[in-house]
Amino acid sequence: MKYLVTGYKGQLGYDVVRELKNRNVSDSDIYPMDINDMDITNRDQVMAKVNEIKPDVIFHNAAWTNVDGAEDMQEACEKVNYLGAKNMADAAKMVGAKIVYISTDYVFDGTKDGMYEIDDKPNPLSVYGKTKYQGEEAVRDYEKHFIVRISWVFGINGKNFIRTMLKLSESRDELNVVADQVGSPTYTVDLAKLLVDMVSTEKYGTYHANNEGFCSWAEFAKYIFESSNINMKVNPIPTKDYPQKATRPLNSKLSKKSLDDAGFNRLPNWMDAVNRYKEELINEDSIEAKILIKHRKGE
Repeated sequence: MKYLVTGYKGQLGYDVVRELKNRNVSDSDIYPMDINDMDITNRDQVMAKVNEIKPDVIFHNAAWTNVDGAEDMQEACEKVNYLGAKNMADAAKMVGAKIVYISTDYVFDGTKDGMYEIDDKPNPLSVYGKTKYQGEEAVRDYEKHFIVRISWVFGINGKNFIRTMLKLSESRDELNVVADQVGSPTYTVDLAKLLVDMVSTEKYGTYHANNEGFCSWAEFAKYIFESSNINMKVNPIPTKDYPQKATRPLNSKLSKKSLDDAGFNRLPNWMDAVNRYKEELINEDSIEAKILIKHRKGE
């Protein structure tokens, strides 16, 4: 089996490659791709590269993820998130590969009471959300697809909310954090395991996959600080008091029924995931690691 992984320098792509190696997939059967290796917006380049490799599975993680920046650069965002996904799906079809497309809670408007099911009608409020849904539709045209919606991502290989909170704790003792947006964090280590499990099957379709349990961003922040022995006052505020260019869904609760129905394991609880992630962080040579170690020692 040969695996092509786009966006491998990002948080999820990095952990997908790492998970494949953990399962004893040979380096020669893993093809990690970044923009310097293959520009997903260049159709001819994509077709030539995929035809050359002839992968059995494509993990398509590459995406435009600057949510607020997308509001001013709609054409560029659409090129990456829609045309890039269409190119990858068409290339997968050409060689008969399975494709995994990573989507987002932002395809929904967040106004529903309760959890979003996979077949609830999307109504994205932002350019980012709209282009990711367009990408879904392009991938959905090819039968051998897994569309996986995730939210609030954190992993060892990139910037994320946990790293930001830890850094802010060095210069602040009080933070205002949004409390009326509710969803679930997603740890890329846990997600990568599920994705690799998925592609060993032919249970194609759309799935919601983030860590178990729900929280607001304010509750997320409080847990990060409390579990790290960091004394920080978190002030819960409404979204309207923290203006951003792109509109975020207030309710990002995603139902895991599709995972259950297909017999896939749910991801562990988000608090457990945060704890394990911090153990990863503490072993790297970074500002965040030094902060965690300092507070663990009670300094």
